[in-house]
Amino acid sequence: MPRLALRVQGIVQGVGFRPLVYQRASALGLGGWVRNRPDGVEIEVQGPERSLRAFVAGLSREPSAPARVERIEIEPRAEEETGPFQILGSEAASGARPSVPADLAVCEACAREVDSETGRRRRYPFTSCARCGPRYTILSGLPYDRASTTMERFAMCAACAAEYEDPSDRRFHAEPIACPACGPRVELVTSAGDPMELGGSGSPDGALREAAAAVRAGRVVAVKGLGGFHLLVDATSPDAVALLRRRKRRDAKPFAVMFGSLGAVRDACHVSPAEADALLGPEAPIVLLRRLAPAAARVAIADAVAPGMPRLGALLPYTPLHRLVLQLVGRPVVCTSGNLSDEPICIDTSDALERLGGVADLFLVHDRPIARPLDDSVARVGPAGFELLRRARGFTPLPLPLRVAAPPILALGGHLKSTTALFFDGQVVVSQHLGDAHTAEGAALIERTALDLARLFRVRPERVACDLHPDYAASRIAEQLAAAFRAPLVRVQHHHAHVAACMAEHGLDGPVLGLAWDGAGYGLDGALWGGEALIVDGVSSRRAAHLRSFPLPGGERAMREPRRSALGLLWELRGEGARDLARAWFREAELGPLLTMLARGTGSPRTTSVGRLFDGVAALAGLRGAASFEGQAAMELECLAEAAGGQAGYPLPVRAGAPGAPAVIDFGPLIDAALGDRRDGVPPGVIAARFHAALVDVAEALAAATGLGRVVLAGGCFQNALLAASIRERLAARGVEVYTPRLYPPGDGGLSLGQIFVAARRGAGADAVEA
Repeated sequence: MPRLALRVQGIVQGVGFRPLVYQRASALGLGGWVRNRPDGVEIEVQGPERSLRAFVAGLSREPSAPARVERIEIEPRAEEETGPFQILGSEAASGARPSVPADLAVCEACAREVDSETGRRRRYPFTSCARCGPRYTILSGLPYDRASTTMERFAMCAACAAEYEDPSDRRFHAEPIACPACGPRVELVTSAGDPMELGGSGSPDGALREAAAAVRAGRVVAVKGLGGFHLLVDATSPDAVALLRRRKRRDAKPFAVMFGSLGAVRDACHVSPAEADALLGPEAPIVLLRRLAPAAARVAIADAVAPGMPRLGALLPYTPLHRLVLQLVGRPVVCTSGNLSDEPICIDTSDALERLGGVADLFLVHDRPIARPLDDSVARVGPAGFELLRRARGFTPLPLPLRVAAPPILALGGHLKSTTALFFDGQVVVSQHLGDAHTAEGAALIERTALDLARLFRVRPERVACDLHPDYAASRIAEQLAAAFRAPLVRVQHHHAHVAACMAEHGLDGPVLGLAWDGAGYGLDGALWGGEALIVDGVSSRRAAHLRSFPLPGGERAMREPRRSALGLLWELRGEGARDLARAWFREAELGPLLTMLARGTGSPRTTSVGRLFDGVAALAGLRGAASFEGQAAMELECLAEAAGGQAGYPLPVRAGAPGAPAVIDFGPLIDAALGDRRDGVPPGVIAARFHAALVDVAEALAAATGLGRVVLAGGCFQNALLAASIRERLAARGVEVYTPRLYPPGDGGLSLGQIFVAARRGAGADAVEA
């Protein structure tokens, strides 16, 4: 009888794929074996030709979710004497392709088991099977076997071992398998690390009940989850939310809310079918949803959870531990990352007690180690469908195919909302969201994650890529790693990388018109770019147009003070005449030194940033002079514009530059018109809507001027759903194809992917980008 050897690549480890192969081969009466390899799954199968064809067709067309078959290599083998089909031990090898699944939300079968009144796993917080539970957060090496996870320390009891070895059981070869007799356990401790006296709550879930009671009483509870600690408080209690904000040092940035069920989400938010699918999917991200009007809401989420925002970040319990806590609390809870502002998330209990001891009153901890930090992913559903704004749990480390022949490349990303990325064997793995590199801890996490990717997949980078900015922590780390690996360093201009990331995701080579609009990125001329129209064709990039530049008094301080952006805009247009208008935002003692700086040209770097233009217009419209987080003013401007509805845009002409120079988008007429509206008492919402419409008009003008039929929208400004959707609609009406990031963030979280795209196509030592 014929015999075939198959090598299957894709997401085929840790998702019940080998049991599926075993069951299908056995059902067809085939002999042979299946085993994990570092590069995927290897199968040898023997039997009648018709049965072999059915077996191969089933693997190709009907892989069992969440498995994903990307490629099957088939070779004939000589017939052998063979018995019943079996699962062999995993093979070790020198290399590994990215084939590990992301962490998966608890499945319905396991959830029912946890909720049951009987059974070994009744109310057990670490229940999982081959189709759900931890993966990347417990992985220490490849291939994906229990011995290569942090579950190695937990020896299976006889009952779990029997399930693990039973091909008919859904826990057949489920590596995180555990039960109360042999698996991880929870404990409730004080902020000093002392075990809590549970009194009469001595049942197996006494710690859960006491933690839930603390949340209901308005206290802050830190919970060690899947990829790190969460901080929980009652989302319906203004006092509890205010307490968390004060302790976490997070004045106004919105918190996410975890609801116990989809029905509970609908008590507070509008939920479309697509949004429901996203909430209930195995990735279980935070989904941005429109809040119900107070009169229509059946549950009152405290205003301080997302002050002034019409949308709420909602998620469902994705682990049995969260599920049990939410059931006991009986109301929605704020569920935010366990860290202080600008710090990485805590994953170790001793570290959490040290860093969060002044934040949380109680700590619900467990003894399963977390191999690497993993925040919750953040998504929205818009006209273009599902879009990720933060890529982490549920999506990392799923790979992206990249059609290019290049050696292994390591990319270090940017300075804010950082990620790293690794390219090898035709695919890119982008790390989880790592946060900002403002602190030494943040920078160390970037380096540790880059090295972790290389170690995990057993790859030695032959190129290292980074941002063009010489002072980014990530750029300095890239220089050190390039020296350590003896690899050339490839610097990629920030906005080129933004556009390239979207091109990589959609399989584009160019030419495209890339509108790269963001807060700021280091330009080729050393200035702060951020309002760029780039023509990108493969590795090359040409600046076709940019926003008119203006000074930022105090530089980076303008990120948190929109009034400084407004002052810079006014100075650019009116010089000393800006003083009278600026008195609305500054005391004279503050204003004088700033105007002196502007007059002398010191401490006031010039920028072409659309993000800072958003801030300046927000201040001019009377919204706010200071912000507690970057983008706050722009978010409020978007919300007002959306509520105001359609308006004619302010004038925002595109003027021809000097011969051979890019065109310039002149904000002067726009600012003059906005100031006129402000004097005439026009509501801020109308000013916001006219500003958004002006940007849509200029996008259309730039597309028409370049004549390109494909436009990429990239950069942090396109987290603005109104702006992205309006430009898409306008350009689509002209027959222009519009591409936006979908599974990678539009902001700086996508930079590492874009750096890979450019570095893979560029020879070592080539120029960063064409001017």
